[in-house]
Amino acid sequence: MKATIERATLLRCLSHVQSVVERRNTIPILSNVLIEASPAGTLRIMATDLDLQVVETMSAVSVEGAGSITVSAHLLFDIARKLPEGSQVSLDAADNKMQVRAGRSRFSLPTLPRDDFPVIVEGELPTSFEIPAQVLAQLIDRTRFAISTEETRYYLNGIFLHVADEELKAAATDGHRLARFTVPRPDGAEGMPDVIVPRKCVAELRKLLEEALDTNVEIDLSASKIRFTLGGENGVVLTSKLIDGTFPDYTRVIPTSNDKLLRLDPKSFYEGVDRVATIATEKTRAVKMALEHDRVTLSVTSPDNGTAAEEVPAQYGAEGFEIGFNANYLKDILGQIDGDTVEMHLADAGAPTLIRQDDKSPALYVLMPMRV
Repeated sequence: MKATIERATLLRCLSHVQSVVERRNTIPILSNVLIEASPAGTLRIMATDLDLQVVETMSAVSVEGAGSITVSAHLLFDIARKLPEGSQVSLDAADNKMQVRAGRSRFSLPTLPRDDFPVIVEGELPTSFEIPAQVLAQLIDRTRFAISTEETRYYLNGIFLHVADEELKAAATDGHRLARFTVPRPDGAEGMPDVIVPRKCVAELRKLLEEALDTNVEIDLSASKIRFTLGGENGVVLTSKLIDGTFPDYTRVIPTSNDKLLRLDPKSFYEGVDRVATIATEKTRAVKMALEHDRVTLSVTSPDNGTAAEEVPAQYGAEGFEIGFNANYLKDILGQIDGDTVEMHLADAGAPTLIRQDDKSPALYVLMPMRV
């Protein structure tokens, strides 16, 4: 295999695929990327961790010899990063070595044969639909902070996608908070199976979307695999296994009869919570909200660090009471509200609270209170 490619193109492509590769691998070939040069003048680069696979096709300056080889992902990425800007990189593989040349630099890297490189078998992906990249990015941003990191509840380690009421719904929860985002059902999504997209796949997809925000993403899925195609022919294809588990019926925890409505400016509320939480201890992170007519008093009491309080103007007409929340969870949700008001629908100090921008907003959040 022998090919020449622009450094910028190679670097961009490697930055997409190398983050899939784990730093520590018991199986040596999983540390490598597969590079395939085709006579048509394109280079195909592929990386996998056995659960997730990214393939990107890019144009080469020239392909002198078609073929394929695997080489260390992080090593090649680090080399490409340090090569001079505007240079052309020549990749030449022979005799279990790959020569990398650019300008006056020469590298000789060990390789492994391509036949050992694992490829995820997709099988049939019966459901297929398109969604604008911007919408998909927003769907991820509004929900992914609530994904659980607890490995024992593996079925919560991703974003749950399902179709209901003519809508495509995305939900994530860790048992303390829930985030849900709704979009009109795309054509072709009817009858799709309920799927849980793993956290790592979500993170990689979000990175790739950043460079393709004005395009559409093609999504193909079955009950066990999902494939995202960005940028058409010469684009990026991300394939992932789905989490094999049942997501809990989250609709049961969305409160429908919370009668105390509090309206605030999310920015000043966020800043107030952030300020008083400065003295909260790592362990509790609890902020107390005392609700009175048209104002909220935020306070934190810490045995080690003293106390803090701040008044935040608000619209509130129901009877006064006190409720506590985890400051970080509250800030995570407030950080997702774009408008200049946020609605909090409360019931009492022990019941889940519904948070949203307004009743037309596609995003909805539920937060469990804390004892304070």
